[in-house]
Amino acid sequence: MTLIMRAPTRIDFGGGWTDVPPYADEMGGFVCNLAITRYATASIREPSPSEARRDARAGEPRVRAARPADHSIADAAARRFGVDGEIIEVRSDFPIGAGLGGSSAAGVAIVAALAAAHDESLDRTQIAELSRDIEIADLGIPGGRQDHYAAAYGGALALRFSARGVNVRRIPLGASTCAELERRCVVVYTGQSRISGETIDAVLGAYREREPRVLASLDGMRDHAEQIAKALADGDIDALGALVAEQWTLQRSLHPAIPTPLIDEIIERGCAAGAIGAKALGASGGGCVLLVARDDRVDSVREIAASLGEPVPFAIDTDGVTRCA
Repeated sequence: MTLIMRAPTRIDFGGGWTDVPPYADEMGGFVCNLAITRYATASIREPSPSEARRDARAGEPRVRAARPADHSIADAAARRFGVDGEIIEVRSDFPIGAGLGGSSAAGVAIVAALAAAHDESLDRTQIAELSRDIEIADLGIPGGRQDHYAAAYGGALALRFSARGVNVRRIPLGASTCAELERRCVVVYTGQSRISGETIDAVLGAYREREPRVLASLDGMRDHAEQIAKALADGDIDALGALVAEQWTLQRSLHPAIPTPLIDEIIERGCAAGAIGAKALGASGGGCVLLVARDDRVDSVREIAASLGEPVPFAIDTDGVTRCA
């Protein structure tokens, strides 16, 4: 029998970077994000007799993943669960390096699948935290927590981070708000790889040195994210778009490598076509760009976005990590 779990990726409307230690632990972070129907899927199964005969390395987990990062996460998670011989397959339906939290979604799906296969009862917070711990402790991948929580919980989330842990608040969205978000939020993939580890280290180093520009930007991003959560709860997409624009101004000021010429062009031309606000998703330096279109300019914004990158259609995921079979 094959056990399959899937976990969604996310759009980060605001507060990204403030979920990353040491800022999150010392100053308190806040992120508002939205899970979307672009999934990482993990399956666990016993090998067939022919596969078992071909396995020359007994005790090594058999991992099949198109992306090297997913392969590494699956290997590390298998070691955590003491997997011996099962086949782990990982798939995704989103672009590589999209800035949608895809590696974290894969980690959440893998952890949830392994836990279910081995009859270990983990709640959504435990799945998110174990997935993140594998990335940090086992693989040495720096980062925050928001992606793991979006993948585990789904829906629209207001996430507050501190040294004491993570407070998760679901933001209820009415049917009309969901429809407007899906219609007016345009996501386009630049085709460029995301930000480097060196840039992340530079931003965190500037925070540790208490550089005023970086401190002010992070504080502003956190505070704007709280306002974004309120706009979402109120179903005010115009206010959301304006706050997203302000969020990007603060985010791009963290480091010169965060914006790119193509990101700037997409945002400039998208806003000229009728976007209220726009920002790059994730840490940036590439990946996807979000444009929040005016109610009467959605077609124009979609047209210009499609001329500059690869559209990423989506709907809102409300389930989080889910068993498929």
